Formats: sequence, C-alpha cells, structure tokens
Amino acid sequence: MGFMIIDGRKVEFTDEKNILTVIRKAGIDVPTLCYHSELSTFGACRLCTVEDDRGRTFASCSEEPRDGMVIYTNSEKVRKYRKLIVELLLAAHCRDCTTCIKSGECVLQELAHRLGVKKVRFQNTREERPLDFSSPAIVRDPNKCILCGNCVRVCDELQGIGAIDFAYRGTDAMVMPAFDRQIAETDCVNCGQCRVFCPTGAITIRTNIGEVWKALADKDTRVVAQIAPAVRVAAGDAFGLPKGENAMGKIVAALHRMGFDEVFDTSYSADLTIMEESAEFLKRLEKGENLPLLTSCCPAWVKFVQDQFPDYKENISTCRSPQQMFSAVIKEYYRNPEHAEGKKTVVVSIMPCTAKKMEAERPNSYTKGEKDTDIVITTTELTRMIRTAGIALDKIEVESCDMPFGIASGAGVIFGVTGGVTEAVIRRLVPGHGNAVMDSIAEAGMRGEEGIKEFSITYEGKELNICVASGLANARKVMEQVQSGEKQYHLIEIMACRRGCIMGGGQPIPAGPRHKEARAKGLYRADGNMAIKKCTENPLMDVFYNGEDFKGKAHELLHNPF
Repeated sequence: MGFMIIDGRKVEFTDEKNILTVIRKAGIDVPTLCYHSELSTFGACRLCTVEDDRGRTFASCSEEPRDGMVIYTNSEKVRKYRKLIVELLLAAHCRDCTTCIKSGECVLQELAHRLGVKKVRFQNTREERPLDFSSPAIVRDPNKCILCGNCVRVCDELQGIGAIDFAYRGTDAMVMPAFDRQIAETDCVNCGQCRVFCPTGAITIRTNIGEVWKALADKDTRVVAQIAPAVRVAAGDAFGLPKGENAMGKIVAALHRMGFDEVFDTSYSADLTIMEESAEFLKRLEKGENLPLLTSCCPAWVKFVQDQFPDYKENISTCRSPQQMFSAVIKEYYRNPEHAEGKKTVVVSIMPCTAKKMEAERPNSYTKGEKDTDIVITTTELTRMIRTAGIALDKIEVESCDMPFGIASGAGVIFGVTGGVTEAVIRRLVPGHGNAVMDSIAEAGMRGEEGIKEFSITYEGKELNICVASGLANARKVMEQVQSGEKQYHLIEIMACRRGCIMGGGQPIPAGPRHKEARAKGLYRADGNMAIKKCTENPLMDVFYNGEDFKGKAHELLHNPF
C-alpha cells in the first residue's frame, strides 16, 4: 500500500497497474482515447498526460504509481497540451460531424467540446481514402481514424484474429488489413468488437435501417420482428432507463407503434435450440462420435472454427442458431395461405450482434430457396429507429409479444450471457424444477465473467466435462488444448464476445464495468421472474412439434444442411 498526492488530495493505492487507474479511483475523469483496462497499454493518444511537482509531464496510463508522488491532473500546462493534441487529431480528421453516424457518441467530438476546441488552426493535408463496405457487419472509414490502435489491439488480444494492423510510419501511418485488402478478404469474423472499442466513426455498424422503414411502409408486406434476449437489457441505455433493466415490454410496444405486424421473442427459438441441441448431444454421447460438441449459436465463433480449426467442423452442432431457427419457423408459418392473408412476409431480426448480419447471408440460412432472415438490425440501430419515430421508451407502456410464439422459458432468456446455453442444456438434462435444483445448476460453474470456465457434471452415472469460454482469443486457447490432447471435453460453449451477447458488437456504447455487470444481472433477474425454467415446460413447444403447420419439418427448419 502507498499514497499519492493528486490535485492536493491524499490518495491511497495498492495494486493499481498505472497512475491513470489511481486517478480515476480518486474520482477524477482524466480524458483518454486509447486506454482500455482490458487491453494492453499503448500510450498513443497522450491525452491522459499529467504533471508532477517537478514540472515533468508524462502519460499516466503508462507510468506505475510510486509512494509519495505528487500529481497535477488539471494544471495550465496539461490543459494546453491536451487541447493541442485534440486540435492536431482534428486537423487530420474528417469533419463532417453532422452527417457522421457517431455524432453525439464520438469520444473525439466530446473531448473537443470538453477541452474548449472552437476552431482547428491546422490544415488537413491527408489524402482522402475510400470507405470499405465489403463487410456485411461493419464499415471502415479510414478518414476518421485517429491511430489510437484500439481496433488493432482488440482484434489481436481479445479476439486473436489480427485482421487489422498498423501500416507505414510517421505521418503516413494508417490502420488497415494486410496489403490494404478489403476487410472481407481477411479472417475477420464480423464480431464488431473493433467497432465497440473505436472512439470515432472510423469503424461503425453497417446499418440496415432504411430497408426496415421501406418494408414497414409497404401495405402488402407483413413485417415480423424477433428480439434477441440480450437486447432487452441494453436498449434502455439510450433512454435513461436504469442499467440492465429489462425493457422487453417497452421494446415490443415501440415496435408495434412503428408498424411491425407481429413481434416475437427469440427466446422461444432458444428453447427450440435446446430441445434439438440437447438431443443431438445425447446421441453423440451414446455413439461416442464428433465430441466435443461445439455450440453453434454464435456465427462469429462458427466462422472462426471453419477458418482456424477446419478439422473440427464436424464437431459443430448441426442446429441452426436461434435467429435462423426462428426465421425459418416464421417463414414456414406464413407460407400457409390461411396465415399469409395474401401478404409477403419480411422477417426483421433485432440482435446484439453484428455477426448476425453475416449469418443471415450464409448459404445455409435459406430454406426452400428463400432467405430466412430478411433484415438484421442491431440494438444500436433499434434505438436510432425508436428515436426517429419520436417514441419515448422510458414513458411508453409495456406490451406483450404476439402469439403463437409469444411464450419462452427462462432458459431461453439466459442465452444472452456467457454460459447461458450450457446452463439451459443442463436444465433440460437434469430432472426436477424446484429452486434447489435450479440453484444447484446455477452453481455448477458456468456463471461468472472468467474468460474460460471448466467444470464437470454427472449425468446418468457418466461424468461430463464441460468448457465455457468467451472471447475468441480464449476460444483459441481452448481449441489448441483440445487439438493437442491436453484437454478432453464433451461439450464446449463459445461466445465470440467477452461475457457473451450482452457485450455484442451491436450493443450501445460506451459500456463500462457497471453496464457489463448490470446486463448480466438483468438477464438472470428476468429468468428468475419467469415461472417456466426449462424448454420442455414451454407449452408452445407442442405448437411446433405437433402442430399441423410444422409436422415432420423439424429437421429441415431447425438444422443446417451441412
């Protein structure tokens, strides 16, 4: 333990890795563009520069705290220095702020206001570069890049992909894929985490909002929405709702007001996923084939396996993701002329994930030659649509999802957090429903923020080894251990984004530690408030498996035609 004097106040520190962390612990918001606690320290932007009692200035993110240090975070020298840095960044930056999709959310813009930058004294001499629209998930605009390196580090350190990196040096430096290729020509998995960590509009979500408004305006089109579990605990961020609050009822009401004909909860098809995936798992256990079973809910993870570990493609569950299951089911339901009522059906999927845009375009996301999910929008795009429509989400009354797919189990809801799929599978396999049973399952080892979790359960006298991981860098560690024979698992659940879908690439940002914790707790609370805990207890499972509309079609609609 030591003490520092920060702006005249005595501040204690223990194991903080840098002075910046100690400063923030003291309640002082020192600006930064390149620092993130989950990434390595880069020290590129220098905005966190502070002054000591000897007049020395240095970046607080890359300096270790020492007992007795005297630090000034807001001296005249420091203020001038920070303002100059922002001016220089803006000088080499696209200034079309009013039409930038990040306007109002841009960290550079916010800092310019905060530091009193009213004009830019320097000329922009950088050559304008073309935008990269090759990805279905993200858009790259090199003209708005400030070389903070966040996207490079998150792609390498958290995701282990390395699809993007620095090129050239000095004033010619740029961030781009190797050999200046399009992002779609790399191993990019479309997870969107680069967009989450980008402080400007250099990497943004590829929006499909216009297509949704066009479909809603067509009177001959039935527009059906499905809402993923993680959306409900993040959509309220933009409207002043408490962090992690379950806003599902308000989202449903808003979509109805915007003109959506039917609104469903993707948690329903998460129940279908568990019905099918648990049955598949038991068959593989019985035969001892293609183990470990790899979950297939996360499209970025599936692409990662196909690209990086092709020998394990047969281990991926044949089940479609909940998004693709539900879209196929909805389209099949409205193929019946009695339900269609002469209208074309467009399925809009509202997801926390940018990779879902890529998933909807895959060849195996078509049934009977028809695309299952017509349009995918993210939580961020949803909040923009709600604002465009002038709907006050914080004031609107709640509404329920529509039938015949309007009921889901709590097991389907927790799909949005890492470990949720595994927990839902175990609930399906373990007999009993009471609180004691549910608590024992929850405590088995799949919950928590750890990047890699390992545990075992006993099923019918056999010990099953299970691994739950989030973040593709962690996934690589797991798969390399499986590949080498160091680890043996029966089931592996992977979510590409750390902590699962609650922190997906399409969720509202910024989202700090309190958001992350609140979103996870929000989903677990939603589960706790639901009487139905298991997919087998959902009465609407019978509508699918025994209903006339779907009889004999389960495999065609719910499994990938690999």
